[in-house]
Parts: sequence; C-alpha cells; structure tokens
Amino acid sequence: MLQLDNLCKHYGKRPILQNLSLTIQAGEIYGLLGPNGAGKTTTINLICGLLEADSGAVYINGRQAGNATKALLGVMPQENLLYRGLTCEENLAFFGRIYGLSRRERQTQIERCLGLVNLLERAKTPVERLSGGMQRRLSLAVAMMHRPKLLILDEPTTGLDIEARYEVWSLIRSFKQSGVTVLLTTHLLDEVERLCHRIGIIKQGQLLAEGSLAELRQRIPAQEVVTVETDDPEGAIARAHLHGFTPRHYGSDLAFWIPEHLELKDLLDRFEGLSLNSISRHPVRLEHIYLEVTKNAIAYDQPLPA
Repeated sequence: MLQLDNLCKHYGKRPILQNLSLTIQAGEIYGLLGPNGAGKTTTINLICGLLEADSGAVYINGRQAGNATKALLGVMPQENLLYRGLTCEENLAFFGRIYGLSRRERQTQIERCLGLVNLLERAKTPVERLSGGMQRRLSLAVAMMHRPKLLILDEPTTGLDIEARYEVWSLIRSFKQSGVTVLLTTHLLDEVERLCHRIGIIKQGQLLAEGSLAELRQRIPAQEVVTVETDDPEGAIARAHLHGFTPRHYGSDLAFWIPEHLELKDLLDRFEGLSLNSISRHPVRLEHIYLEVTKNAIAYDQPLPA
C-alpha cells in the first residue's frame, strides 16, 4: 500500500532523510519510531505531498504519490485541527466538503464516522465542550471521512489519560477489519507493542531496524532482562561478566541481559555475597531494543554487538 523508495531530503546542507526505503503492506499497522530530529515528520510531509524530496519516490497503492493518490490518504495530525466553535457534525461536514463529497455522501459519512469513534450522541456538541479524548476521536473521524485506504496517525494518543488511550487503541485495531492501512508515529513504546504488526526504527534519516516485535527481540541475545539495585554496582557488573550476563544502564537502572531462563534461586545464587537491595525480572521489551539500536546506530541488516 505504501512504498518509500530511497527518499533523500536536505535542509540546506543538513541531511534529514538518507536513502530511506520501506514498504507497508495493505491492512498492516506499521509503527515508525525514532528520536526527535530523526526525520519522522519530514517523512510524513513527503508522503502527504507537503514537501518535495530531493531524490527518491513515494508510491501509494502502486502509483507514484500525487494528485491521483490524495483521495487514498487520510491524516490525523499531532495537533487537533478542529474548529472549536463548531459541533462534531459541522466539523465533519466542513471537511467532507473539502474532500469533495456530495451532500448525500457527507450525511452518510458523518453518521458512519461518528459511529466508528463512538461520538454519535455528541453530534450536536461543540468541540470546545469535548474532553481531550473525544477531540482526538473526532480528529480520527475527520481523517476517515473520505474512506481513505492509507491512514497516517501522528502521535494519536499523546497527552491522553489511560482510559482515553485505550479507546483510541481499540479504534485503531478495528481498522484492520476494514482493510485500512495505518502508519503510526509515536513516542509511546507500549502503544507500538500493543498495536503494530511491524516496526521501523529510524535515526538521522536512516532505517536502522525493521521487523515484527518478535523479530526485533532476536537482536538482543537474552531470555530476559534483570534489573538490580545494589550498593556495589561494580561488583555486580564483575559478577555478571563472570556468568556471561551483559550489563546495561537504562537511565539510573543497572540491568543485565540474561541469556537463559533461570529460576529465581539460581539467579540469586549468581549474585551470592553481593549486597542486593532489590532484583526484578522483565521480558525483552521494545524500549530495550529501541535504546540499543538508536544508541549504537547500527544498520538493520547487521547484528548487534555482544
């Protein structure tokens, strides 16, 4: 459904995208991750035709992106572009006219889209009286108004409470049944873990890693990650090396990659004689993969170092 072919973009002499290529299949939810300045927003703007690439091409549904493909694309921007003084249905009617829908199509789609985002009962409510979660759902309805085949969601749940996030997540999952393809950008890694079929990690405009969560987990040679709190971190690191555990610092946390599953007693035995205030065990998470990939800036076809 979406293909980026060797996209390059510079701002002055500064490279933003460097031969960025990726393919998103129809019906897929694809998560695009990267630190600030990685090129995510530039990528979205190129897909939407708001910027022109220095070289490379964007293909949507097999056709080079342009006027002929605009109707296939729906966008939910990071900021709500809603008219606060208008009601939900008035906002949808306005955007429906922009999309070129007939009066009958607009009316049908207003009811359908409000139903999709569970806002039918709020059809006559002005946007300014909606909660933040409701406004995000209405923004999603706007993006769906013209029945796009490809939906770009830029930070769809940033700033929402957990209940509102769950509501939006449920809506995004429902798109798979209707055959809509989703490109999702977010800083919330648990959001990507829950929603995305495949994940791409970019830094400095280059794709560093790509695959399903299960595939990306193979990049870290560990069965689990163990975090310890100790008054003797140097001793714990030395002991970890002795047993083949890989030490890592995640912020202020000292953690170790454990290459095999160990019972708790066996794990504690490995640190016997050291002062441990606490020990906790975690599966390999996307945050571990993300930090390792972006920290080392390793191309996705190369193995991670031990």
